[in-house]
Amino acid sequence: MDKYEKYLGELLDGRYRLENIIGNGGSAVVYEAEDTLMHRKVALKMLKDTSPSVFNIRSFDIEAKAVAMLSHPNIVNVYDVSVKSDEKYIIMEYVDGITLREYLDHNGALPADEVI
Repeated sequence: MDKYEKYLGELLDGRYRLENIIGNGGSAVVYEAEDTLMHRKVALKMLKDTSPSVFNIRSFDIEAKAVAMLSHPNIVNVYDVSVKSDEKYIIMEYVDGITLREYLDHNGALPADEVI
């Protein structure tokens, strides 16, 4: 069992039930989760326990604050942030669809006007 699968089914902060792993990067794992209070699907980005350095925690905190201040139709909304426990995570709007990597693999490089 993947060490991040151990969180599947858990209820974090008495509210967020982790359902599936939808992404796994260098410093964080992204889960599809259910916000049991608001009755909606969310994405939960959790800092990996292998990245507890002060730099990674600070970067994670800066990312959470920066994204939370942004408001644009093409940027996911941040609903909540938790940095108080061993599980540091950001709760974001869940967007169903393919990843950018999947899009690029299927369509090739993006033209400049599409990137903009």
